[in-house]
Amino acid sequence: MPRGRLRIYLGAAPGVGKTYAMLCEGHRRRERGTDVVVGLVETHGRVRTARLLEGLEIVPRRSVTYRGAAFPELDVDAVIARRPRVALVDELAHTNVPGSRNAKRWQDVDELLDAGIDVISTVNIQHLESVNDVVRHITGVPQRETVPDEVVRRADQVELVDMSPEALRRRLAHGNVYTPEKVDAALANYFRVGNLTALRELALLWLADEVDEQLDRYRAEHGIADTWEARERVVVALTGGPEGDTLVRRAARVAARTKGADLLAVHVTRADGLGGGDPALLARQRALVESMGGTYHQVVGDDVPRALLEFARGVNATQLVLGASRRGRFAQIFSRGVGVETTARSGSIDVHMITHEHVNKGRERPRWSRAALTRRRRLAGWAVAAGGLPLLTAALLPFRGTLALPSVILLFLTTVVGVALIGGLWPAITAAVAGSLLLNFFFTPPLHTLTIANPENLLALVVFVLVAAAVSMIVDVAARRTREAARAGADAEILSALAGHVLRGEAAVPSLLARTRETFGLAAVTLLERRPEAGQGPDDRSDPGSWRIVATAGGEPCVCPGAADADVDIDDDLVLAARGRLLDASERRVIEAFAAQVAVALRQERLEEEAGQARPLAEADRMRTALLAAVSHDLRTPLAAAKAAVESLRATDVEWSPQDRAELLETADESLARLDRLVANLLDMSRLQAGVLGVAAQPVAVEDIVPRAVDDLGPLAAEVRIDIPPDLPEVVADPALLERVLANVVANAVRYTPAGESVLVTASRYGDRAEIRIIDRGPGVPRDAYDRIFLPFQRLGDRDNHTGVGLGLALARGLAEAMGGRLSPDETPGGGLTMVLTLPVAVHTGDVPGLPLELGGGAP
Repeated sequence: MPRGRLRIYLGAAPGVGKTYAMLCEGHRRRERGTDVVVGLVETHGRVRTARLLEGLEIVPRRSVTYRGAAFPELDVDAVIARRPRVALVDELAHTNVPGSRNAKRWQDVDELLDAGIDVISTVNIQHLESVNDVVRHITGVPQRETVPDEVVRRADQVELVDMSPEALRRRLAHGNVYTPEKVDAALANYFRVGNLTALRELALLWLADEVDEQLDRYRAEHGIADTWEARERVVVALTGGPEGDTLVRRAARVAARTKGADLLAVHVTRADGLGGGDPALLARQRALVESMGGTYHQVVGDDVPRALLEFARGVNATQLVLGASRRGRFAQIFSRGVGVETTARSGSIDVHMITHEHVNKGRERPRWSRAALTRRRRLAGWAVAAGGLPLLTAALLPFRGTLALPSVILLFLTTVVGVALIGGLWPAITAAVAGSLLLNFFFTPPLHTLTIANPENLLALVVFVLVAAAVSMIVDVAARRTREAARAGADAEILSALAGHVLRGEAAVPSLLARTRETFGLAAVTLLERRPEAGQGPDDRSDPGSWRIVATAGGEPCVCPGAADADVDIDDDLVLAARGRLLDASERRVIEAFAAQVAVALRQERLEEEAGQARPLAEADRMRTALLAAVSHDLRTPLAAAKAAVESLRATDVEWSPQDRAELLETADESLARLDRLVANLLDMSRLQAGVLGVAAQPVAVEDIVPRAVDDLGPLAAEVRIDIPPDLPEVVADPALLERVLANVVANAVRYTPAGESVLVTASRYGDRAEIRIIDRGPGVPRDAYDRIFLPFQRLGDRDNHTGVGLGLALARGLAEAMGGRLSPDETPGGGLTMVLTLPVAVHTGDVPGLPLELGGGAP
């Protein structure tokens, strides 16, 4: 049976019209004669959406019982038994009630698809797993219901239901999304213009990436190699040379000219892994590319132009940025170079050749690669050549009449090969020339002259010299490659250790410096930074006053670059100074990679410090903004009520009865009391934020404080039951603050307790702590929202703005912690929320007068 097809309507936020569009599509297909049923649709009370259900067959939902309540869920078996052609299933990311067959609704949809039923569903961008944390950071609201991106990407069609933030806010204001009592809270919180704009951009970018992947699959399936300029992609080729920084910045400017263009950097390494660019420069250039929003890639290939163009075509690049050749003019006579060759083969890809200050200056080869063999081996080769050939000649002279010339030549060739194996190219070439002269003088007629009578002997001597030279060159190249491979292997091992060091999260600057010192056997490694007030002069590298030590590892640190045995410039202001021994060129190339990583780690540390410094400022700014937004309504309401009551009492044209006068006075009193509590909460919260709240801790009897806190509730006190055991010891607290904490927590519990139920306040002792429990039977709070209910100016869920600014629990927790206690939520068995206030018990050392009071539980 063929698998069904999945179509998803993707929206940036609730209310954009995903369900409406899904139902419209269901009606269109039904009008075309397709068998369509509604598996599950959530209208959320929206009248226009509910009207679209008319005329569509609805499969009854399945009822699932959880904690004594019944919840309707999608009946997968009923839909499969009905076997429609298309099923409409809303809210793909929905989490099913515990006890259902599948944990998630997208798993239910997967079963319908396996049964051959086409499914049309909906999902919001905030429910996608990959952007869930981003949405939480933007909106401040965590999304517990998520769906894996792969589930949505596997859909046969993903259609964006788009709406501008202004239009969506108008829909909310007109009551087309939420009920009127929820509109104000929604507009002031989740549905702010900035939030909606960011969510819309996330949805558009996610869908653009999905479309891009579909385009790549289409081009691959149809074998299309030509570039389709559907989206600008700029590829910059890096060689690992000093001109890379210039190329990256120029490519970034090229990409910036087109909105949304991608920047990709690529480095081509040889297939044998030898040679290549400077790893330190490549590491620095990679960091530069990533800091500009680009990505870094590395490909393998001996034909550099071909590898570059294959990569560019593979990513559907439209532009390729190359640097002008660093080779000298003489070298360009024999080879056109990578740039010219790439341009000739580029086809539809635009190639930019960028000039730089290193053009035509040639490529400096590393010093360690110029000598393939060690000095000792080269001296040994010269010694064998100087002593071995005369000894061989002396040994063969007695046999000159019996040995043929080819045999003598082979013996001399064997000696030359031995010299090549020991000393390399130049000792072997010298031995080959000297051997040919000795053969000519002592073994080729006429003897004891450098003339050759027989042309065959001349040919034999020429072949001898050529073979000896060829063998010497092969031996030298093999030795050079062996040395390069050993060096590359050692460098790769060191860099691999560095990469593992970073991946393990040990990229702190001191840790990297310690690893550098251990790797290269140095006495001390120091990161120096030029002081801002010090200018860059010719002698400042030897001036300790121009530098400051950022971090060091090992023994006595270097105080300036001039005092170091080796120093590596990271940038204009940072230098890595090493003490202990001199470093050769090969070690410098690797230590430069360490230096680049140290610079990245330093930047990350400083960014984290700046973020940490900015976080309290941002929090304070958010607090002030929320305060202004909150008091604009919550202060005005009681003031308006009190003012209206007082003005009514002062009116001379109305004769108030004693009962009416009493009601007006009561209204004014309640309004002013509410205003007093609100102002007190705001002042205490500001004191908590500033750290200047005074706390006078002393032994306090809980049974004395709780009734006073409950009495502060006024008429609501009748809904509270108090059960404090008489043997409960005193606690250490500030009496006034403790009363405020209990009043706020109890008031919050009463607000959410349903009619007919009461709030219970009880207490008990556990060791050196006492716990006061405020138990309600309200709707409760999910465990993942426990911390969120203590945020200032927050209320869990969409509620109206007539219940205060949301400071009660935030202030209560702050006051409890200021007294050395703790306020934490817990689940009420059978449903509801229990707030637990934990305080230290006051412990007396005895009954002897004058003995001091001890504070239990570590109270301050």
